[in-house]
Amino acid sequence: MDLKQRSIKPHLHRIPSSAAFPPSNIKAKAAKVVMVDEDSPKASDALPLPLYITNGVFFTLFFSVVYYLLTRWREKIRNSTPLHVVTLSEIAAIVAFVASFIYLLGFFGISFVQSLIIPRSSHDDVWAADDDLDLDNIILKEETRSVPCAAAAIVDCPSLPSPKPQPHKANVDDVLPLPNNTTSSEEEDEEIIKSVVAGTTPSYALESKLGDCYRAAAIRREALQRMTGKSVEGLPLDGFDYQSILGQCCEMPIGYVQVPVGIAGPLLLDGREYSVPMATTEGCLVASTNRGCKAIYASGGASSVLLKDGMTRAPVVRFGTAKRAADLKFFLEDPLHFDTLSLVFNRSSRFGRLQSIKCAIAGKNLYMRFCCSTGDAMGMNMVSKGVQNVLDFLQNDFPDMDVIGISGNFCSDKKPAAVNWIEGRGKSVVCEAIIKEEVVRKVLKTDVGSLVELNMLKNLTGSAMAGALGGFNAHAGNIVSAVFLATGQDPAQNVESSHCITMMEAVNDGKDLHVSVTMPSIEVGTVGGGTQLASQSACLNLLGVKGACKDSPGSNARLLATIVAGSVLAGELSLMSAIAAGQLVKSHMKYNRSNKDVSKPAS
Repeated sequence: MDLKQRSIKPHLHRIPSSAAFPPSNIKAKAAKVVMVDEDSPKASDALPLPLYITNGVFFTLFFSVVYYLLTRWREKIRNSTPLHVVTLSEIAAIVAFVASFIYLLGFFGISFVQSLIIPRSSHDDVWAADDDLDLDNIILKEETRSVPCAAAAIVDCPSLPSPKPQPHKANVDDVLPLPNNTTSSEEEDEEIIKSVVAGTTPSYALESKLGDCYRAAAIRREALQRMTGKSVEGLPLDGFDYQSILGQCCEMPIGYVQVPVGIAGPLLLDGREYSVPMATTEGCLVASTNRGCKAIYASGGASSVLLKDGMTRAPVVRFGTAKRAADLKFFLEDPLHFDTLSLVFNRSSRFGRLQSIKCAIAGKNLYMRFCCSTGDAMGMNMVSKGVQNVLDFLQNDFPDMDVIGISGNFCSDKKPAAVNWIEGRGKSVVCEAIIKEEVVRKVLKTDVGSLVELNMLKNLTGSAMAGALGGFNAHAGNIVSAVFLATGQDPAQNVESSHCITMMEAVNDGKDLHVSVTMPSIEVGTVGGGTQLASQSACLNLLGVKGACKDSPGSNARLLATIVAGSVLAGELSLMSAIAAGQLVKSHMKYNRSNKDVSKPAS
């Protein structure tokens, strides 16, 4: 009773005089609440015996049955009797033990735990806080009842006086996140810039400390200029969504690079027309590809075939002997184990599905090349997670396996490699078209015989003389890079994605030209990475492959790969024609050279 009264008194002093009812009414209602709490029924009232007798009974019962059960089990151990063979009296003793234990735990255990968690000196404060909360609810309800229902929503409840703001010295480490539309003062920004220059505040931590990605980029940019003494005036800062790249595309940004995007097409491929976006700074590239698209369109279009779709990752592991490495190789390549390994691999993704495992041994080192489908994503992270699952699983049967690296370059990613040229990686596509004689003469300004001869001596023989690896083409990497930049692909994967062999042959009694490109490792995706940025997303939308395909997962990424191959076909056809006709130098002198000074930013 005294406890509750102490909790009410300080609350009365905080109620303003403009309340909807007088303080005397509050006291009466508070007293009423206390009386209700005092007279409310308790759980112990339901017991048939007084509480102290009930506690004594259960204490006695608990220790009695524990002593009885221990005695019986000791006799069974001496007589070699199984413990699970119990008599009726033992069953009753077990039931009594459980019942008494539950009672004692419920009666004493909760209070004991509370005494450990809540110090006894703070119990009064806890109860006082609870009573204050109840009184606040009563007051709020009474005020609401004192006004009509229609006005209850707009009633101004009495509020506590707000404390006076305390002066706080600005500290760079205590900068709170600010909304994007909040403008910081020049003094605050100057202080942060000086802190970055002095090394007190890490440049990489500006986004997390400020909560404003644009402001962080501007401060980092200015600090960089002061530290290096170099100007980045021509690098634009405004007009870019820095929030969209946070944590996924680029760290510590200071601006963005402008790469113009041109359109080649329409490219008529598999009966559909595509306007192909190409981001490049090389003159003639878009124009040349556009001319190739025109020749293909005038000849009835091109067709493509997807040969394979699978991303790879190849970890390297080491054993004590070459024999143990061979044991794991045989285990992984055994068809009887593939289903089990697939279940382990596939559990990390809805779209990642294991297709094959191929191994190679170098002494006691084993390289395992996992290949899996990845839906509409390019899939490097997806396949890496699946590989990690398998490595963890194999550790149980091969505890002596030492995992050296999740990637052992037998994948192979972002490097020219024969394994990609032969086995394929990503999407393997072949694209072909038959260019009519008239189109070759009027649009491409050359003849079929000259193109066939040039392709044999340049793309095939010349590349063989150079020891080329997957480079049996004129400039496939040009088109692949331009489309990759425009659609948000990983630019570094242009290395293996540009593997291409261009074939040209005279058909229809030597009148028409059959041209094809075979590209075994086009690595593209339509979700994840740079594909989510606004500009790149717009280019994907232009091609009709934006995002993931809900009806058929992976369809958008496969279609993008065929568009890349079709664009390469157009680029190969046009460049080879320009070389055969002697127009290469002339066209580059016209379109790829300029006397204008465009180094200064436009006003």
